[in-house]
Amino acid sequence: MEAPHLLVEQSGPILWLTLNRPERLNAFSPEMIAGLTREIERAAADDAVRVIVLSGAGRAFCAGGDVKTMGQANGPQAYDHIGRLNRLILMMRSCEKPIIAAVHGVAAGAGFNLALACDLILAAEDSQFILSFAKVGLVSDGGGSYWLPRLVGPHLAKRFFFTAEPIPARRLYELGVLSEVVPAERLREAVETLALQLASGPTKAIGKQKRLIEHALTATLEEILEEERLIQGLMVETEDHREGVAAFKEKRKPLFLGK
Repeated sequence: MEAPHLLVEQSGPILWLTLNRPERLNAFSPEMIAGLTREIERAAADDAVRVIVLSGAGRAFCAGGDVKTMGQANGPQAYDHIGRLNRLILMMRSCEKPIIAAVHGVAAGAGFNLALACDLILAAEDSQFILSFAKVGLVSDGGGSYWLPRLVGPHLAKRFFFTAEPIPARRLYELGVLSEVVPAERLREAVETLALQLASGPTKAIGKQKRLIEHALTATLEEILEEERLIQGLMVETEDHREGVAAFKEKRKPLFLGK
C-alpha cells in the first residue's frame, strides 16, 4: 500500500505537517494538496493547535509540480489543479495560527511559493530555492508573483523568475525573505524552539496581527488604522490581555491560554 503523501503529527500545541513523497522530492500530488488544505482548515478551528509547521520528508522540502506528469495535462486540467492549489494558499493566509516553513534541501517552483505563503521560513544553511518555472516554459503559480516582488522588489524578482537560477538560503536571508538560517542538523531544533515560543504567546493576538499585516499589503493607511482600532477593542477584553497586564505588574512570566 502506498504511503500517505502527507504525514500529520500533533506534538503538544504544534501541528507538524510533513510532505511525504521523498522519492519525488515531495512534488505536489492532488492527495497532498487536499490533505494540506483539510488539515490547515481543521487546525484553524482547533484551540489545541497553536502553531503549524510545514516540512518535507527525505532530501528536500518540496520540488513543486511533479515533472514526471508535466506535459500530460491540458489547459482545463491545469486550471483545475491550480485552483486547488490556490484554495490551499488562501487557507494558509486566512488561518489565524502562525505557520512556519522548515526548509531543507531544495524548495523549487511552487514548493518555493508554498514556503513564501507561510508566515515564517527557517532554512538549513545549505538549502537552495529555485523559481524553476521558466525551465519548463511556465509562469509562477501558488502566489509567487504576488509575494516575491513585495519582498525583494520587482527587478530582482524578475531576475529570479526569468533565469530560474538557484538562490542560496543565505542570500534570501540577507534579502529578508527567510526568518533564520541554521546548520542543517539544527533545523528541527530551531523550528521547535520558535514554534514553542509562539505557542506560549498570546496566539489570539498573534493571529489578529497576522490578519492586519496581510491586509496592509493592499490596504490604505486609513483602512489599517480603523482595522487596528476595531481589533484592539476586542483584544483588550481577552483573557490573554488581562493575564499579560497582571504578569507585567507582578514581574512574572505570563501564562497565555490563547483566549
